[in-house]
Amino acid sequence: MFWITALCAIAGLLLGLTLFDEGAGWIGLAFGLFAGWSIARQRQLAARITALEARSVAAELAAALAPPPAEAAPEVEPEAPVETVLLAPPPAPIAAAEGMEPPAPESATAALPLPTGPDLADRIRRWFTEGNVPVKVGMLVLFAGVGSLLKYASDEGWLHLPIELRLAGIAAAAIAALAFGFRERHERRTFALSLQGGAIGILALTVFAAFRLYDLLPAGPAFALLVLLVAGAGILAVAQDALSLGVLAVLAGFLAPILVSTGSGNHVALFGWYAILDAVIFAVAWKKAWRLLNLVGFLCTYAVASAWGVLSYESAKFASTEPFLLLFFALYLAIPILFASRRIERGDGLVDGTLVFGNPLAAFALQVLLLGDDLLALALSALVLAVTYVSLAVLLKRRDGLQTLADSFAVVAVCFATITVPLALDATATAGVFAVEGAALIWLGLRQDRLLPKLGGLALQLAGAVAWAIGLLDGAQATVPVANGVFLGGLLLVAGGLASARLLHAAGKRLLASLLFCWALFFWTISLGLEIDDFVGSRYRPDAWLFCTGLTAWLAAEAHRRLRAPLLAFTTGLALWLAVPAIFVMELAHHSPLRGWGAPALAAFLAFGLRSLACVREAGRIAQAAAHLGFLWSVTIAASLSLRALAGSFGLGASWDHLLFVLPLLAAHAVALFRVSWLGSRAGEFRTALLAGQAAVLFLGFWLGLWQTGDASPLPYVPLLNPLDLAAILWLVLTAVWLGDREETRAHRLLLLALFGFALVTAATLRGVHHLGDVPWETALVMHSSAQTSLSVVWSIGGVIGWVAGSRRGNRSLWLAGALLMGLVLAKLAIVDRQHLGNLAGIVSFLAYGVLCTVVGYLAPVPPRREATAPVAPPRGSA
Repeated sequence: MFWITALCAIAGLLLGLTLFDEGAGWIGLAFGLFAGWSIARQRQLAARITALEARSVAAELAAALAPPPAEAAPEVEPEAPVETVLLAPPPAPIAAAEGMEPPAPESATAALPLPTGPDLADRIRRWFTEGNVPVKVGMLVLFAGVGSLLKYASDEGWLHLPIELRLAGIAAAAIAALAFGFRERHERRTFALSLQGGAIGILALTVFAAFRLYDLLPAGPAFALLVLLVAGAGILAVAQDALSLGVLAVLAGFLAPILVSTGSGNHVALFGWYAILDAVIFAVAWKKAWRLLNLVGFLCTYAVASAWGVLSYESAKFASTEPFLLLFFALYLAIPILFASRRIERGDGLVDGTLVFGNPLAAFALQVLLLGDDLLALALSALVLAVTYVSLAVLLKRRDGLQTLADSFAVVAVCFATITVPLALDATATAGVFAVEGAALIWLGLRQDRLLPKLGGLALQLAGAVAWAIGLLDGAQATVPVANGVFLGGLLLVAGGLASARLLHAAGKRLLASLLFCWALFFWTISLGLEIDDFVGSRYRPDAWLFCTGLTAWLAAEAHRRLRAPLLAFTTGLALWLAVPAIFVMELAHHSPLRGWGAPALAAFLAFGLRSLACVREAGRIAQAAAHLGFLWSVTIAASLSLRALAGSFGLGASWDHLLFVLPLLAAHAVALFRVSWLGSRAGEFRTALLAGQAAVLFLGFWLGLWQTGDASPLPYVPLLNPLDLAAILWLVLTAVWLGDREETRAHRLLLLALFGFALVTAATLRGVHHLGDVPWETALVMHSSAQTSLSVVWSIGGVIGWVAGSRRGNRSLWLAGALLMGLVLAKLAIVDRQHLGNLAGIVSFLAYGVLCTVVGYLAPVPPRREATAPVAPPRGSA
């Protein structure tokens, strides 16, 4: 059959020489060989489908004529699957009646082999020897001749008729041929389809010549006519189920601008026309699984685009060229999906590998030509391709019958994702690819249950980390935020570690999975830290860290919502707790968490935190408590520091700072005591820990407040009614409730409150001496006579109140506490106040104490001893 192949090549060579020139005959040779191969492939697919349909009909007939089962059968056999029925051979009597030999019994359920079909040379021979061969060859030659004649006549000026009449005559003849071919579509199908295709091609050539060569048609009408012609050809091809008509029409459309080219270099008009043709091919692919038509459009589009790019492209033409490349890529990305969908309907599920793999490679090669040395733009292009293909792979994986296409798209995505790294990143970031490859090896080792790939995957991830660290030590510098080798390389290490941890966790390797997760978390933290150090000013770094802690908590929480891994929930809690020191550092850097970038960082953290708590709603008790407590403390401290800074900005006194700082803490403590359900449906599980932590922090605030002056400016100082003392009183009230809420502290509540109250009254007395008596706030204040007298009087009043209240209520413990306080005052008078008997303050101390003791002895005798049964207060905290 070699002579047939040679004949096809010679015919293509002659056609190329006719349409082009002596130096471009190889184009015709290539198209001739491709045409023969395409026709052969189409014939093979048609033969396969015919064989499948014939076998299906024969199987159904055999099943219909098979004798029914005997009635005396003791039990009924289960119904055979549909596949077995369709593939079962006909019964022996029917096979004998039809002249067939019955198959061997052991092959009763075996599938018949598909016919392999004729080879390429045999298909070329059939195309030239079967059907209406003269009209096939004649229309091709006629088309080439008309094109050459029009061009030659234009160059030589042989025809003296007006060009309008000449073109009109050609168009009229083509329309007549089209009408005649359509009329004969039923009786002489091959002849009619070939005639219609040639006529449409000549019409397209005529319109393009009238527009480009002779300026007889404006651009708008010419464009509309060409759209009408090509769309009409597509409609005729689909309506008549004529692949040959579609191929001939599309070939004519692609060759028309080349035949009548004047060398003007108007690439917009050329690619605009090709875009119309490809859109028609896409529309046809929506209805028909014509692979040959798709291949013709694909090869013609990218071949001409590549030739133009090599010969005529300049960087100034990028804006007018890139949209066409994106459009061609999108069309030939969708066409194989439509082709596979149509093939599913026919039952074979074939995938057009030429378009699936050829389209991204050809499009990216042209993108390289357009972008030149811009490596970052090329990297972004490769990344977009990877994201596009992986998204399609995920979507198509869910559709029955398209798994093969989805896997093919996934392979393409992996290839372009790998290409992205060396294009965009330096050696430091490229090392991260090792981590991804290591994860892939671990997946392979787990799938095949082999130790060596798993060890190799772990070694690759370690090698990637070492390479990344070496790159940092060698002085790798990041030039742009995020999109730099250092950060993206670290992200690849993180991705590899997380993927490996997930795979090992699913395989039951919990310890190793936890170690790899911590490995990934370590590199995530280091990568963020390096990025913040490189691109964030020192003043705003705490703000960036707060944002990153919220982001980390949210990502871990989202992952936990899908994977239900406890370690992810603990990571969320840890990240939310790390926000606390970040907020304190923000306050040190800006004197307020809301200054600088603090406000947007806090807003982002609040959003991240709320979403994180929603995602860990189903986590374990400890992990959920850690997340809630971390978020609550972060928000509370941020509010406290912000309010305190607000007081300072208005020039208020120090006691206002203290009050505004403590107010959010007091409010949070009150919510936890009285309305804990506001904190979540499961807040009761961590209420005890929350209350204890809040009580400890508030006690620290109370203790620090004892040593402050209580400056209430611009308001005057009033003992126990200034902001500092009011904050302490509010704390004492909430502490009394909290101590009564716990059974283990309820018995000691009175004593603790008495001690706290004594400390508050003492501090308030000393502050009163400072503000009202103009005594400096220093250590010597305590030994001042006014301070000692005031303390004696105040303590005595306190003791009297204790004595009287204990006596009236019959509470011996309270009475004894008052007595103890009075004894303390007596000791103080004897040791300290006697030094001041020479002045009025010391004398007043002794007189006041004596009068108070006398009155108390009369009003409050010692209550009798008895067992006190104090009522047990029910626990609070739920509303």
